[in-house]
Amino acid sequence: MAQLPDSLKQVLDGKTFIALATIQPDGSPQVSPVWVKRDGDDLLLSTTVDRRKARNMRRDPRVSVLVHPSDAPYTYAELRGSVVLSTDGAQELIDELAHKYVGTDYATWNPRAGEDAERLVVRVVVRKVVGGV
Repeated sequence: MAQLPDSLKQVLDGKTFIALATIQPDGSPQVSPVWVKRDGDDLLLSTTVDRRKARNMRRDPRVSVLVHPSDAPYTYAELRGSVVLSTDGAQELIDELAHKYVGTDYATWNPRAGEDAERLVVRVVVRKVVGGV
């Protein structure tokens, strides 16, 4: 497990979006912009069980995450690791992320939230950090 530098932790604790890359069944990459929360040196993300990225991660837990702060366009960090998926605490996580990014509960921000499939907590266990912010 990798230790995240303090400068990267600071960026992740802000409202920076990350790009999550997963592996498609044919081996090609699939990339999604997502909200993120840090838990120590792990990252926590939210998705639903029926999304392509969730299906990809269930099949192959290896991921890459790009952290590219919008206010520092010439800096980035790539975090390589694997995921652990769980439904425990999934609704609480999406609400916490919504408060961080948009200032309200997820269902208030997204009126179609009730139509979502079951939510997942995606824990990214970082194995390697490339670059730096």
